[in-house]
Amino acid sequence: MLVIQELTKRFNGRWIIEDFNLTVPTNGFTVLIGPSGCGKSTLFDLLMGIVPMDRGRIAWQGKPTANLNTLAAYMQQRDLLLPWLSLEKNACLPAELAGVPARERTSQARALFAKLGLENFESYLPDRVSGGMRQRCALARTLMFARDLVLLDEPLSALDAITRRQLQAHLLLLQTEFDKSILMVTHDVDEALLLADDLLVLTAAPMRICARFRIDLPKPRRIAAPSLLEMKTRVLARLEKEAAW
Repeated sequence: MLVIQELTKRFNGRWIIEDFNLTVPTNGFTVLIGPSGCGKSTLFDLLMGIVPMDRGRIAWQGKPTANLNTLAAYMQQRDLLLPWLSLEKNACLPAELAGVPARERTSQARALFAKLGLENFESYLPDRVSGGMRQRCALARTLMFARDLVLLDEPLSALDAITRRQLQAHLLLLQTEFDKSILMVTHDVDEALLLADDLLVLTAAPMRICARFRIDLPKPRRIAAPSLLEMKTRVLARLEKEAAW
């Protein structure tokens, strides 16, 4: 679905990303994990056209494109909900901007709310619900973009451990129920192992892929599974090596 070649970005004379290459398969769940400050979030900003790349090529379904701004949905670390709008109206914003009639977009949003455990909270303002519910609303809004590719930039990083585990199950719905292709950034190794089909370990800046792990186990998974524990050891060893560098 997505091919990135020789993507390069420099800030203030420092290479953040250099000759970065990545292929994201259709309906795959690809997870990137790397040391803090290696350029993971910058990669998404480059892909979405928020920040211009210095060099590189992006191909979408075999055709060159400048960026993914109109092709991918982007869910960031913060939920970015508008505090004066209800959860339902926040979720409906992408469809409203696309000109979808009010009755149709409301019906779509309520169907998503039912799947994400937000039923009966449609009229609540964001400050009246928990952080986990806000993130579920942000996920519903992401799905309302109706894009085949979803970029997830540490969407669960601000949540407590129990809420985070619950929300991981909802992220799996993107792939299993909504047939989305996922490219996700996380700093949590357990989360990566539970969700990924392909887990890619990144170097410190300038960012490149230094290790690749294919995980063919069925989902949902248990982190205590022996094969995942063995892989976790290998991933952590590689991350520690990059952090030390």
